[in-house]
Amino acid sequence: MASMTSLKSTTLSIILFFIQFSLIKAHGGHGDNDDDHDSDGGDQDHAELHAKGLILVKIWCLIILLVSTFAGGVSPYFYRWNESFLLLGTQFAGGVFLGTSMMHFLSDSNETFKDLTSKSYPFAFMLASAGYLLTMFGDCIINFVIKQGSKKETRVDVEEEKSEEVGTDGNPVFFRTSSVGDTILLILALCFHSVFEGIAIGVSATKGEAWRNLWTISLHKIFAAIAMGIALLRMIPKRPFLLTAAYSFAFAISSPIGVGIGIAIDATTQGHIADWIYAISMGLACGVFIYVAINHLIAKGFKPQNKCYFDTPFFKFLAVLSGVGVIAVVMIWD
Repeated sequence: MASMTSLKSTTLSIILFFIQFSLIKAHGGHGDNDDDHDSDGGDQDHAELHAKGLILVKIWCLIILLVSTFAGGVSPYFYRWNESFLLLGTQFAGGVFLGTSMMHFLSDSNETFKDLTSKSYPFAFMLASAGYLLTMFGDCIINFVIKQGSKKETRVDVEEEKSEEVGTDGNPVFFRTSSVGDTILLILALCFHSVFEGIAIGVSATKGEAWRNLWTISLHKIFAAIAMGIALLRMIPKRPFLLTAAYSFAFAISSPIGVGIGIAIDATTQGHIADWIYAISMGLACGVFIYVAINHLIAKGFKPQNKCYFDTPFFKFLAVLSGVGVIAVVMIWD
């Protein structure tokens, strides 16, 4: 009963914390009311100040994303997380990702393309498909790296009775490579889609949109970082703290790199070029988010080691439904 009460209170606190970020108005596209700012020099100065403020917000998003993900990655070294909370939290994050991709990114991309071109071709949907395939290709790289490591007789340093379960899971964070080069390559492959998630923050059109993308991505990254930290702890129970910090930092830095790329893209483009880049980026991000939501969070998710009461399809469905529902409510103020 104590663990159930702790789980409920922790879950409620996390949900309330993230909802407060979502109650911010935001809208997509750079092309709204462009004609109203072309003729007046004062308006141009105001736009420049607004751009500086927007970049500052994105930098704060970059810092928060880095710190929160790093903290999540090293936390299992000091704190034993409730497996039921991680199980349902990962499914909730999957629902948030799915709702954000369909109701926010795809919608903004489609509307921006309608303003940019009179052609009836479904550009946004095509780019979403491309983003999905691009992320799927990244997973193919991960699998290739794992197979190459197996050919070099790489071994998983876990207990004998757990080896079969780890081997059939197919989650790359459970594997360890024998050389520094293989380890770096594997980390790069693992962080492939995280860079594109960060770009979604970097190209945000408004401060509100940047904050909203931040809490959406942070929700996924924190749970993923915790799961990775737990996996490493099981793999090498007596590993030094510096190794834990190194793995966590490598995973944490991937999305901030994407944020930096997005800021550079957004800051160096204007007018219709910026609109095209925004529409293309949102379309690709939609596909990335859909793939991560379905294949990494909902389908695989967090696998508890011990028997868990909430590890049933029904409770997972409720968690995903809650995530989608939160985004559906947030979109009322979009």
